[in-house]
Amino acid sequence: MLGPRGGWQALRRCASLPRAQREVRLRVREALAAREPAGEVKVQGWVRSVRSQKEVLFLHINDGSSLENLQVVADPSLENRDLTFGSAVEVQGKLVKSPHRMQNMELKAETIRVVGPCDTWSFPLKTKERHPLEYVRQFPHLRCRNNTLGSLLRIRSEATAAIHSFFQDNGYMHIHTPIITSNDCEGAGELFQIETSNEAREPAEKTHFFNVPAFLTVSGQLHLEVMAGAFTHVFTFGPTFRAENSQSRRHLAEFYMVEAELSFTESLEDIMQVMEDLFKTVTSTVFSKCPRDVELFHKYIAPAQKDRLEKTLKNKFVIISYNEAVEILKQASQTFTFKPEWGCDLQTEHEKYLVKHCGEVPVFVINYPYDLKPFYMRDNEDGPQHTVAAVDLLVPGIGELCGGSLREERLPFLESRLQRLGLTDAYQWYLDLRKFGSVPHGGFGMGFERYLQYILGVENIKDVIPFPRFSHSCLL
Repeated sequence: MLGPRGGWQALRRCASLPRAQREVRLRVREALAAREPAGEVKVQGWVRSVRSQKEVLFLHINDGSSLENLQVVADPSLENRDLTFGSAVEVQGKLVKSPHRMQNMELKAETIRVVGPCDTWSFPLKTKERHPLEYVRQFPHLRCRNNTLGSLLRIRSEATAAIHSFFQDNGYMHIHTPIITSNDCEGAGELFQIETSNEAREPAEKTHFFNVPAFLTVSGQLHLEVMAGAFTHVFTFGPTFRAENSQSRRHLAEFYMVEAELSFTESLEDIMQVMEDLFKTVTSTVFSKCPRDVELFHKYIAPAQKDRLEKTLKNKFVIISYNEAVEILKQASQTFTFKPEWGCDLQTEHEKYLVKHCGEVPVFVINYPYDLKPFYMRDNEDGPQHTVAAVDLLVPGIGELCGGSLREERLPFLESRLQRLGLTDAYQWYLDLRKFGSVPHGGFGMGFERYLQYILGVENIKDVIPFPRFSHSCLL
């Protein structure tokens, strides 16, 4: 047997033996970023264009890792009838310097294998056509192969990672809040109720699967408040659901929410600062990580959006009270569909006007009427115009992006309000949180799809989510 020393020597000898040169598999992004030529590489992807000349065959292939395609140069003998736009291919060859200014490297093909042919006649996406977003929306199973949607999904992925990084870098714990819940956080009644297929066929008096009515969540806030009572700063990022019978550009039945809760805070300014820092940090990260993808939107979809966002990132967000907002709206020369009155909720047309009035930068509106907001928001005790410590962040072109508040941590205030609403029994557990080590706290939620709409200038919210679900539409 080899002793410890002999074993290490044998391992060293094995490690020093010449290895057979292995073929390197590269993503398109890696191949384009390479600084030096490389032999024996393999690239797999989908053909974006084919151009055959007498002495050379040109392909452009893409694997989703980059907006830019990789040019493949091959002998015309490698062409075959299945090598068409949309086909999946595997190309082996050498990575060489490209003579073209626009591309650093290109692949000199030695073999081209068609992994999956594509029927170009029936394929709804056509080469060299800039399809409108409305057109590709008809094909949820194929639209991710469109350049615009490809860029959107790469940006969405980077923004997701940036949001997690922001919170983790600032000491927040990530919590997986449940999708199935017995709570209606917003109290709006626009809920999807869950029942089994058997329950749907059985009489109403039969027991529920969970023994209580259960719904798809509209917010993870109440569950986050539970966790904030142990971990101080927490966040969640997941799907939420609203059964709004709307097909507008602003609404989805399923969308993603970023939500955070902060314990030991008595200041609405603390909540607003986290909102502003989150927005600016994530946006700056996305711009630095996906410059070409963002440029596509700012060049072809919303040409003025780049300048607006640069202004947003450089300036502090504006803060006005609900009272000030109502006075601004009453003095406006514009005629609104919904007349602005104190005690009424701000409509989208009001929100957009307020942003425009304040210089087309994000605006925090604070201290809303007590009766407008849910039971958990902290009473400001400021009669006669009774308000709560609530805040909405309004942004240009969208309206409300974030909503938050200080939470009512005082047991008598919360008991009184729940009793008036007839919710004491349903929220006994919530009252318990105020009995056992309650602290001043607050939090907020940001609609992720609305965030993407704003930074990219996309008009329809259905075009910033991979598989949009909305009233009368659940494709796939």
